[in-house]
Amino acid sequence: MATYIHQLKNWPHLQWNEQAFISLLSEVSKLQGKVMGKVELLGFQLKDEANLETLIQDVLQTSEIEGEILNPELVRSSIATRLGLEHSGLENTNRNVEGIVELMLDATQNSNKNLTGERLFGWHGALFPTGRSGLYKIEVGQWRTGAMQVVSGGMGKETIHYEAPNATVLITEMNQFITWFNEEQPLDLLLKAAIAHLWFLTIHPFDDGNGRIARALTDMLLSKADGVNQRFYSMSTEINKQKKRYYTILERTQKGDLEITNWIIWFLECLKNSIIHSSAIVDKVVKKHQFWANNTHLISNERQQKMLNILLDNFEGNLNSSKWAKITKTSPDTALRDITDLVNKGILIKAESGGRSTHYVLNDY
Repeated sequence: MATYIHQLKNWPHLQWNEQAFISLLSEVSKLQGKVMGKVELLGFQLKDEANLETLIQDVLQTSEIEGEILNPELVRSSIATRLGLEHSGLENTNRNVEGIVELMLDATQNSNKNLTGERLFGWHGALFPTGRSGLYKIEVGQWRTGAMQVVSGGMGKETIHYEAPNATVLITEMNQFITWFNEEQPLDLLLKAAIAHLWFLTIHPFDDGNGRIARALTDMLLSKADGVNQRFYSMSTEINKQKKRYYTILERTQKGDLEITNWIIWFLECLKNSIIHSSAIVDKVVKKHQFWANNTHLISNERQQKMLNILLDNFEGNLNSSKWAKITKTSPDTALRDITDLVNKGILIKAESGGRSTHYVLNDY
């Protein structure tokens, strides 16, 4: 008796009851249209900023789902540089950051290009430039040649959640998937994104990185659905919020039959929430634009401009004069003068804690 859906006789002919989610699909499509209409009113510069902010969240969140915490400033710098946008913050390169950024940008900016095995191998190679996942050497830029199990628990107490298709059938499996992915079909692209995400993860063709690539494929189809090569809502952010439910519904679906209606409903609900929450990114971009429109003439030097941009982009921790000096590579005295100048102009205010832990925050803008 088959344990997993890929072992069933009619795999990969997935089935679903469209009537069970037709109203939800319509609602998500309308929300998608509204957010794209809202973005169109921003103008080119603010659209670029909103795209940047969304891509940053996408990269951070898709990595965090896999337990990898990336430096937000390195991610910002990498994406902004590749998009040809002005940016502030850290300039150091990081191979892990560069790899996931390269993958995500290729998926979303080139969503109308065909998916190929070589393209997927390139994405995989970008994710693992050293040929290792953590301490372990893995097969990079090729289909896996060994067994693949999704396991949790300590040694001797492992729980097998899923076992992927045998490596001997991967070429056939992936050729079927890639052909279907590239075909023009009378299938709503939002629905196609849900199916592609599940189908790819069911095959699990790589030694590692399957989750990040599946989410990149999802963004690729969502970009196609939006009709633009920019991102204004982050599916990975919402998946990360629901990570436990994400893995539960995947496992349940992969151990079920070929009827995947419940997975599609979960996916569309997740997508709906990600679009609703996209307004926060757009509002942040508009607020930042208004801040500079009101305060540019008050800024005395590039150090202040750099640090204010960092604060506007959600500075982590408390800002004090020593952090200012370190980030701007200047003396503590110069840092304190910069800060005092901004306090006197009403741009920064001293936080209430005071004393030895004196730090500063942006005045409400």
